[in-house]
Amino acid sequence: MNVFTMVVLIVAIVTVGRVLRERYRAMHRLPGGRDAGTDAEKQKLLSEVSRLNERIRVLERLATDPAKRLSDEIESLKDQ
Repeated sequence: MNVFTMVVLIVAIVTVGRVLRERYRAMHRLPGGRDAGTDAEKQKLLSEVSRLNERIRVLERLATDPAKRLSDEIESLKDQ
């Protein structure tokens, strides 16, 4: 191996290493990355999930309740 080949290989190895390092850093800075997000954002998302779960529970209850009970609840809401 001559000196020119050795220099080219060293430059290529260093360049690939830097590209991979920057790619790794960029992945963790993206909003969709695993470690991205602050505690406030996480709390906001958790509260949203809780709210949506409650809505799903209500919709499931409405879908599985007998028609008479549902109509009674609707009528009681109209009276209020």
